[in-house]
Amino acid sequence: MSPESDKQESASRARPGTILIVAGEASGDLHGAGLVREIHGLNPGIRFYGVGGKNLKEAGVELVAHSSDMAVVGLTEVSSKLNDILKVFFRLKKSFRKDNPDLVILIDYPDFNIPLARAAKKKGVKVFYYISPQVWAWRKGRVKSIRK
Repeated sequence: MSPESDKQESASRARPGTILIVAGEASGDLHGAGLVREIHGLNPGIRFYGVGGKNLKEAGVELVAHSSDMAVVGLTEVSSKLNDILKVFFRLKKSFRKDNPDLVILIDYPDFNIPLARAAKKKGVKVFYYISPQVWAWRKGRVKSIRK
């Protein structure tokens, strides 16, 4: 290894980094907050931003949107909140260029997170599904999407 590559490797390890985290439901917010605290314990300089609730916010995540504004049950709620959900989705997609996250951490919330994972991968951003959706309970085809 050359001295130049040693310097680059050392600099990349020293850089705190940025992580996008998305938890669309209360249980994901709780589990995600614990993960954020653990990561901050290892490297307090890492910047987190994304979608979550009060627990993620208290753990130090800069919220782009609050998960309660995106929570839906049934078709009526979906239709009333769809515009807001899509705005958040496209805002996060834009953030792949603007904020240049090193990693996207996704927690459950499959109808939002699986398309977001595809978009992140297209931009070369690593994706980690911290808590995978319950594929067995809904759509078996999701297993293939999540595996990718």
